[in-house]
Amino acid sequence: MRLFLHELRAQQLLFWRNREAAFFSFLFPIILLVLLGSVYGDDEIEGVSGATYLLAGLIGYGVAATAFASLAITLVVRREAGLLKRVRGTPRSPTTYLAAVISSMVIVIGLQAVAQVLIGRFLLDAAWPASPASLVVVIAIGAAAFAALGLAVTTIVKTAEGSSAVVNAIYLPLAFISGAFFSPRDMPRFLEVISELLPLTYLLRLIRSTFIEGETLTSSPGALAAVVAWGLFGLVVAGRMFRWEPREGMSGI
Repeated sequence: MRLFLHELRAQQLLFWRNREAAFFSFLFPIILLVLLGSVYGDDEIEGVSGATYLLAGLIGYGVAATAFASLAITLVVRREAGLLKRVRGTPRSPTTYLAAVISSMVIVIGLQAVAQVLIGRFLLDAAWPASPASLVVVIAIGAAAFAALGLAVTTIVKTAEGSSAVVNAIYLPLAFISGAFFSPRDMPRFLEVISELLPLTYLLRLIRSTFIEGETLTSSPGALAAVVAWGLFGLVVAGRMFRWEPREGMSGI
């Protein structure tokens, strides 16, 4: 436990010292909430206020941006620099290291969600979550699932230089088609069909349900099962194919 806490502290320091990562993972979803909420916050989307709809959507977007995109890019860059390979030669176990990296991302997601809820409520007049406890649980489940998918996607990225391009090409269309910024009902039918296959679609449904009075996790069992299933899929792929050694050359060694 002491090694884990030490590594967690180190990962937090590394994250906040990397200004680019801190901006795109932590601040960018908050900025999007303010900008989109200022434009569409007074509209009604799927029977709820636009501000509340966007708040829930941007919370989900933040989970994907941090637990999936930021985690995947970070691990690929460290792998290709030879840093992950060196971890295996230290007293830290690989499991402890990965747990600390993922836990650090979860802390960022938690801080981000709190900031978004406060900004949404007091700046955009969005609703408070009707079930705060359910929201916390949903964010935790979503973070775990997307972290597993982030680990899985590192297996298809070969170079540190290409990590941002590959990961962004996956998660940015995912965010749009899933309805993080607007209702999927406004999209062409074929995009609606695609959205029904995406994990973020179901995470957004779970998050939005926590803002509706009387809704709980058990109110959307299908969405919950879909998020968990995607997380398990990512875990299986990562467990079989995750690499600690650089894939291209001997960089960083």
